[in-house]
Amino acid sequence: MRFLVFLTVLVVACSPEEGGPPNGTSGIPQPGFEPPVITNPESPVSYPPALYDDGVEGSVVLQLFVNQEGEIVPDSSQIVEGSGYDALDSAALAGVSTMRFAPARRNGSPVATSFLQPIHFRLPEGGGGG
Repeated sequence: MRFLVFLTVLVVACSPEEGGPPNGTSGIPQPGFEPPVITNPESPVSYPPALYDDGVEGSVVLQLFVNQEGEIVPDSSQIVEGSGYDALDSAALAGVSTMRFAPARRNGSPVATSFLQPIHFRLPEGGGGG
């Protein structure tokens, strides 16, 4: 059985490939900027079975860097805010390798960008367990 993880895209402090905020701003996306969009049909992150069975929930915030093709740049991923559970944090990082994105766009052209990606480990209504 595949355990579901709710994955949401939250783009914060988007920046172009050069590493600074767009157009010299303080990290607030400018008009004409479209953030990267995750394209996986199913969540690429698996809930650690032992924590699922124990009813443990949590959220992890990752910083990711996606190039102009929408590919995550290897070794660019890092935990910005941990869940308090090493197994959840590790599962979030492990899922990064299978995440797929449509690239960010500025005025219709694809651009590389860095952004924050929250991963929410939530049990379905009624709780977890076996």
